Amino acid sequence: MEVMTNSAQVEAFVSVAGNLEPERHLFAAMEALEQHVAITGVSTFYRTPAIGRPEQPDYLNGAVSIRTGYSPLALKHDVLRPIEAQLGRQRSSDRYAARPIDLDLLLYHDQVVVEEALTLPDPDILTRPFLSAAILELAPHMKLPGDEQMLRQRVDTRVLADLTVDKALTQRLKERFIP
Repeated sequence: MEVMTNSAQVEAFVSVAGNLEPERHLFAAMEALEQHVAITGVSTFYRTPAIGRPEQPDYLNGAVSIRTGYSPLALKHDVLRPIEAQLGRQRSSDRYAARPIDLDLLLYHDQVVVEEALTLPDPDILTRPFLSAAILELAPHMKLPGDEQMLRQRVDTRVLADLTVDKALTQRLKERFIP
C-alpha cells in the first residue's frame, strides 16, 4: 500500500454511484470511505437511467471531495476497490452491469495520469453531465488538470439543468457526512 505522509494530504474527487439498493449502499460506502480519508464535501445526487439498459433500475450518482494521503493508485486499489467488494460489487467484462456501488477516482490534486490501471482526470467528467455537475458544485472554479479552460466553460449548462436531483437523499448525505 503506497501512502504518503500525513503532511502530504491532497484534495481528490471520487464519484459515488449505484443502482442496486443504492441509498443503503451509498451510505455504507461513504461510511467505509471516511475510515480512510477525510470527506470534505458531498455533491448533489442525481437519478439517471442506466446507460443502454432500460431494464435496470435508475442509478443514483454524485461525488465527494476528500483529503487524502494515499497515492492515486493506492486510493483506487487499496481503498475504493475493497469498499466496492465489501458491499457486493462483482466486476465482470460487462462495464454496464447493475451494481450496488461504484466508486471511481475522478480527480487527484493537479495530477494527469494515463496508465492502463488509471486515467486522471477521468474522461467521463466531460461526457457524463452528473459528474461535471457534481464537481462544479464542489469546486466551482475547477480547471481540469492539463486543461487551461475552466470546467464550466467545457460543459453545456443546458444539459445540467435537465438532471433529476434527489433532494431528500442529498440532504441526508450532507447532514451525515459534512460537519
